[in-house]
Amino acid sequence: MGVIKQISIFMENKPGRMARVAKTLSDADVNIRALTIAEAGDFGVIRMVVDDTEKGYRVLRDGGFTVSETDVLAVEIKDIPGGLYEIVDTLGENDINMDYAYAFVTAKAERAMLILRVDDTKRAAQVLNETGVRIATRVEIQNI
Repeated sequence: MGVIKQISIFMENKPGRMARVAKTLSDADVNIRALTIAEAGDFGVIRMVVDDTEKGYRVLRDGGFTVSETDVLAVEIKDIPGGLYEIVDTLGENDINMDYAYAFVTAKAERAMLILRVDDTKRAAQVLNETGVRIATRVEIQNI
């Protein structure tokens, strides 16, 4: 179906906190593939897709971080004006709510990827697939 796992970390919004996360993952040889940080006053949520979710989750948890895993979709998006519209319009027309999203362009700029958290992951993957939108697999994300 194309569902991948995202790691979310809830932590205080203070200098050096993100460096501690990055160092923990680096020391464990876990590579961050996509990342977003949202702040809410004194606290923040770091959401990321990494090349080895199980290992990343484990080393962060063992390092004392408040961490969770969430199902998300990694959707290939056309890297052109209107590329995002195609995705969000399809979801909206099918009454699928997008909770949040973040995007990145691959290193060789061959494609852009949109990480999506939606209210119905299975249905969103089905609807997007039916309209010809490609959903990336865990292996593809690991190898980007």
